[in-house]
Amino acid sequence: MHTQVGIVGAGPAGLFLSHLLHLEGIESVVLEAHTRHYIEHRVRAGVLEHNTVELMKNTGVGDRLLREGLAHRGIELRFAGRAHRIDFEELTGRSITVYAQQEVVKDLVAARLAAGGQIIFEAEAEGFDSIDSRHPRIRYRHNGEQREILCDFIAGCDGFHGITRASIPASSLTAYERTYPFAWLGILAQSAPASEELIYANHDHGFALLSMRSPEISRLYIQCNPDEDLAAWPDARIWEELHTRLNLGAELIEGPVLQKNVAPMRSFVAEPMRFGNLFLAGDAAHIVPATGAKGLNLAVADVRVLAAGLAQHYRHNRHELLDLYSGTCLGHAWKVQRFSWWMTSMLHRFPGDNAFDHRRQLAELDYLTTSRAAAQSLAENYVGLDVSMNV
Repeated sequence: MHTQVGIVGAGPAGLFLSHLLHLEGIESVVLEAHTRHYIEHRVRAGVLEHNTVELMKNTGVGDRLLREGLAHRGIELRFAGRAHRIDFEELTGRSITVYAQQEVVKDLVAARLAAGGQIIFEAEAEGFDSIDSRHPRIRYRHNGEQREILCDFIAGCDGFHGITRASIPASSLTAYERTYPFAWLGILAQSAPASEELIYANHDHGFALLSMRSPEISRLYIQCNPDEDLAAWPDARIWEELHTRLNLGAELIEGPVLQKNVAPMRSFVAEPMRFGNLFLAGDAAHIVPATGAKGLNLAVADVRVLAAGLAQHYRHNRHELLDLYSGTCLGHAWKVQRFSWWMTSMLHRFPGDNAFDHRRQLAELDYLTTSRAAAQSLAENYVGLDVSMNV
């Protein structure tokens, strides 16, 4: 098989890249190791930045988002027994939208298949040949047979544990990583959200977050140990901690827990994001802690830059944007890492913290909620920074 761009991974990064390339008249083939049902039902993040929403609307995959997405014009911060709202719209003129990642995936899969796009499910990439040449190859296994795709470029959109980054010589990559000494215990509950907007809580027991997936489904998190045993957290204990940390009283309605999981917290960046004609995008290149709600949005920002570079290459036989791809995306990724680290360090309790550390956190939250300049900085980062692609 031959195509212009071989894409490994049918998550938001790979699917959005394929969609953007299609709009530019560029052929692509997407390889996905799992089934369509798996990727369309895997519960993941659900906060879309302003730029992500606008891109979905402007490229024809935003109809269901506009009908079902929950527009949020701010967030609430709770600490020291009080609550304060950060008004994104008033501070930046922008907002965010809650729309689950699996719904984004459904919309993109439907759009690609309706346009005749090639997504090969249950096709596991096994290796690459000549990735530093003009015509690299992807070796993959499908229906028990080994096959190949000859392409001009390869996009590695197969996540943190995928094969693409691992296929780049270790001597050509530098990895920067921080592993946090806590995790999030998350639940999906059949209960109406207690707030119309997200609530972030700093509490003596640890961090808590109230989010949602729909007017009937709540997504809630509490800080826990990385090696937490879910068996030690029956539903009653989880709800008790949520009541304690969020302090919402009767507004927090308990309901059947549909799903629970423990998610570790990690920051990771691989530099550079290109080796020859192989480009890394999304989680294959970087991971951010979920506190800043940036993972999906950072992946979309990457492929927007990559699609523009590939369009310039095929339209005008120029490669300035492709040459700048890694630097452009890394410049943006490190700003997002800074924001996500800052939100995480401000809201969580760290092992070994003493009274001084906690009072410092409270002072930072107090400053943030009483200074317009500080609140505006948070709002500007939360709704999403623009990525410059000027040459």
